[in-house]
Amino acid sequence: MGDGYFIIPQDVGQIEMLPGVHRRTMGTTDEAMLCEFFLQKDSVVPAHSHKNDQVGYVIFGKVEFTIGEETRICLPGDSYAIPGGIIHSVRVVVDSLLIDVFSPPRDDYRTEAR
Repeated sequence: MGDGYFIIPQDVGQIEMLPGVHRRTMGTTDEAMLCEFFLQKDSVVPAHSHKNDQVGYVIFGKVEFTIGEETRICLPGDSYAIPGGIIHSVRVVVDSLLIDVFSPPRDDYRTEAR
Protein backbone atom coordinates (compact mmCIF):
# COMPACT_ATOMS: atom_id res chain seq x y z
CA MET A 1 0.00 0.00 0.00
CA GLY A 2 2.98 2.33 0.54
CA ASP A 3 2.08 6.01 0.39
CA GLY A 4 -1.63 5.13 -0.01
CA TYR A 5 -2.12 5.16 3.77
CA PHE A 6 -2.58 8.93 3.86
CA ILE A 7 -4.76 10.89 1.45
CA ILE A 8 -4.61 14.66 1.18
CA PRO A 9 -7.67 16.29 -0.45
CA GLN A 10 -5.54 18.49 -2.73
CA ASP A 11 -3.94 15.34 -4.18
CA VAL A 12 -7.27 13.74 -5.11
CA GLY A 13 -9.33 15.16 -7.94
CA GLN A 14 -12.94 16.13 -7.51
CA ILE A 15 -15.40 14.68 -10.06
CA GLU A 16 -18.66 16.40 -11.01
CA MET A 17 -20.93 13.36 -11.20
CA LEU A 18 -24.11 15.30 -11.91
CA PRO A 19 -24.77 19.04 -12.16
CA GLY A 20 -23.88 20.46 -8.74
CA VAL A 21 -22.86 17.05 -7.32
CA HIS A 22 -19.10 16.77 -6.74
CA ARG A 23 -17.39 13.63 -5.40
CA ARG A 24 -13.87 13.12 -4.11
CA THR A 25 -12.93 9.47 -3.53
CA MET A 26 -10.60 9.40 -0.54
CA GLY A 27 -9.33 6.42 1.47
CA THR A 28 -10.08 2.95 0.13
CA THR A 29 -9.34 -0.57 1.32
CA ASP A 30 -10.60 -3.93 0.07
CA GLU A 31 -13.59 -3.63 2.43
CA ALA A 32 -14.51 0.07 2.71
CA MET A 33 -14.36 3.34 0.77
CA LEU A 34 -14.58 6.92 2.07
CA CYS A 35 -15.97 9.64 -0.21
CA GLU A 36 -16.50 13.36 0.23
CA PHE A 37 -19.50 14.91 -1.52
CA PHE A 38 -19.90 18.65 -2.05
CA LEU A 39 -23.49 19.29 -3.10
CA GLN A 40 -24.55 22.67 -4.45
CA LYS A 41 -27.87 24.26 -3.54
CA ASP A 42 -30.82 22.97 -5.62
CA SER A 43 -28.90 20.00 -7.03
CA VAL A 44 -30.53 16.57 -7.00
CA VAL A 45 -29.23 13.03 -6.77
CA PRO A 46 -32.05 11.10 -8.46
CA ALA A 47 -33.54 7.94 -6.99
CA HIS A 48 -31.15 5.01 -7.36
CA SER A 49 -29.85 1.95 -5.56
CA HIS A 50 -26.62 -0.04 -5.48
CA LYS A 51 -25.44 -3.25 -3.86
CA ASN A 52 -23.15 -1.38 -1.46
CA ASP A 53 -24.09 -0.43 2.09
CA GLN A 54 -23.74 3.34 2.53
CA VAL A 55 -23.41 5.27 5.77
CA GLY A 56 -22.81 8.98 5.94
CA TYR A 57 -22.59 12.16 7.95
CA VAL A 58 -23.55 15.76 7.19
CA ILE A 59 -20.59 18.09 7.85
CA PHE A 60 -22.41 21.30 6.86
CA GLY A 61 -25.51 22.31 4.97
CA LYS A 62 -29.04 20.97 4.70
CA VAL A 63 -30.23 18.09 2.52
CA GLU A 64 -33.51 16.25 2.11
CA PHE A 65 -32.92 12.49 1.96
CA THR A 66 -35.47 9.95 0.84
CA ILE A 67 -34.46 6.43 1.85
CA GLY A 68 -36.98 3.78 0.94
CA GLU A 69 -40.37 5.32 1.77
CA GLU A 70 -39.06 7.74 4.42
CA THR A 71 -38.06 11.38 3.77
CA ARG A 72 -36.15 13.51 6.29
CA ILE A 73 -34.23 16.77 6.40
CA CYS A 74 -30.62 16.16 7.50
CA LEU A 75 -28.59 18.91 9.17
CA PRO A 76 -24.96 19.15 10.36
CA GLY A 77 -24.19 16.30 12.72
CA ASP A 78 -26.96 14.06 11.37
CA SER A 79 -26.06 10.68 9.94
CA TYR A 80 -27.85 8.12 7.80
CA ALA A 81 -27.54 4.44 6.93
CA ILE A 82 -28.65 2.94 3.63
CA PRO A 83 -28.52 -0.85 3.27
CA GLY A 84 -27.49 -2.16 -0.13
CA GLY A 85 -30.39 -2.43 -2.59
CA ILE A 86 -32.55 0.30 -0.98
CA ILE A 87 -33.71 3.09 -3.32
CA HIS A 88 -32.62 6.54 -2.14
CA SER A 89 -32.36 10.12 -3.40
CA VAL A 90 -31.20 13.55 -2.22
CA ARG A 91 -32.46 17.09 -2.77
CA VAL A 92 -29.99 19.77 -1.70
CA VAL A 93 -31.54 22.70 0.20
CA VAL A 94 -28.32 24.71 0.71
CA ASP A 95 -24.67 24.06 -0.24
CA SER A 96 -23.69 20.97 1.73
CA LEU A 97 -20.71 18.75 2.49
CA LEU A 98 -21.29 15.05 3.26
CA ILE A 99 -18.93 12.20 4.04
CA ASP A 100 -20.01 8.70 2.96
CA VAL A 101 -18.55 5.25 3.51
CA PHE A 102 -19.37 2.43 1.11
CA SER A 103 -18.93 -1.25 1.84
CA PRO A 104 -17.87 -3.02 -0.20
CA PRO A 105 -16.16 -0.19 -2.10
CA ARG A 106 -17.92 1.01 -5.24
CA ASP A 107 -15.95 -0.13 -8.26
CA ASP A 108 -17.30 2.81 -10.30
CA TYR A 109 -15.71 5.21 -7.76
CA ARG A 110 -12.30 3.49 -7.60
CA THR A 111 -10.76 5.32 -10.55
CA GLU A 112 -9.97 8.40 -8.46
CA ALA A 113 -8.87 6.55 -5.31
CA ARG A 114 -5.18 6.47 -4.44
